[in-house]
Amino acid sequence: MNARTRTLIAAALVLGIASGPTVAHAASVPAPAGGAAGVSAPLAPTPPNAAVLERAIAGLGAEHKDATAALVRVGGTSGSWRGSSGVADIVTGRAAVDQGRFRAGSVTKTFTAAVVLQLAAEGRVDLDRPVRRYLPGTVPDAYGAVTVRQLLNHTSGIPAADGPGDSFEAQWEHRFDVTDPHDQLVNALAKEREFAPGSAQHYLNINYTLLGVLVEKVTGTSYEEAVGRRILRPFGLHQTSFPSRTQTKIHGPHNRGYQAISGADGSRELRDVTEWNSSDRWAAGDIISTTADLERFTKALFSGRVVPAAQLEEMFTVPTVKAFGTGEAATMTAGMSRIALPDGTVLWGKSGGRHGYNTGMGATRDLSRTLVYSVNSTNAKGEDMNPVVLGVVMAAFAA
Repeated sequence: MNARTRTLIAAALVLGIASGPTVAHAASVPAPAGGAAGVSAPLAPTPPNAAVLERAIAGLGAEHKDATAALVRVGGTSGSWRGSSGVADIVTGRAAVDQGRFRAGSVTKTFTAAVVLQLAAEGRVDLDRPVRRYLPGTVPDAYGAVTVRQLLNHTSGIPAADGPGDSFEAQWEHRFDVTDPHDQLVNALAKEREFAPGSAQHYLNINYTLLGVLVEKVTGTSYEEAVGRRILRPFGLHQTSFPSRTQTKIHGPHNRGYQAISGADGSRELRDVTEWNSSDRWAAGDIISTTADLERFTKALFSGRVVPAAQLEEMFTVPTVKAFGTGEAATMTAGMSRIALPDGTVLWGKSGGRHGYNTGMGATRDLSRTLVYSVNSTNAKGEDMNPVVLGVVMAAFAA
């Protein structure tokens, strides 16, 4: 693969299935005119290249610059490959747990979107109805026109809620804080809107926080129970769960996550960030899962078994607007994003980034190739794509 192709793939993947959610926008090939999903050509019917995939995750551990462990599952009609590398923890150096659980971050949004689209299929939610009709008193007059669909595809114009700060140290100091999603909504909705609803796209967690509250209102149960009843239990995702509002641990077998900290003297510390309260992400990013469960979910979702066909199109449709602040074409859909590779292959998927963990799930629409990964990145919330993640994605999809 030449350097230009590698660069194009990296650029196309930054906002898609291979990046953390802190990256706002990146160069990518826009969706076809009208926002239609289109049909991507299937990958050549060749099995995954085991040697290339093995090299992509080789040598991980405490001394590796970018990651301490990786779990990868590649599948599809042409064959499958499973691999793991690295260490479960840097203290004992024991091998990575290949069926370990991990924080999947914004992959949570795909589950949230699926539940909302199920409710739409049942006639309990109208995607074009203003959100305030379902949540009276929650959405102020200034946001009265924001619809459910605009929350799903990040075109609402609602700004982000305030947090402890963008730096790792600021977030570290508040890692055990318990956050109420309703307080986040009050904070965000008190601000001026970023743009007129439906006129631009800005990928922000606040859209899915509001959708989580909507799910609770419409179903009359907790968000977590709604996802469990509608997706986790029916599709056998037994290792996938949501932490309680106050839970900070990952229960069950898992690989510990670390953040690399550079000292003024040039030293490098790997700080254990495994225990963290994720209530500030909630319906936008606090799910815990495994690669096997996410692969099972991807196949069920893309094959139309989770969301009925008519509503499923929302997850494969990019709105015909520009990305807020950049002028680039939008790439996000309802719960996923569209990525076009230089060879014409179109991928759909979602990534997630929590400190210590980068996660991704994605596939060609026809499921000729699927990929799920969890990489224990040492800078999982960094603006640049983790090199190990890039290598895994290129090995899985690129010729």
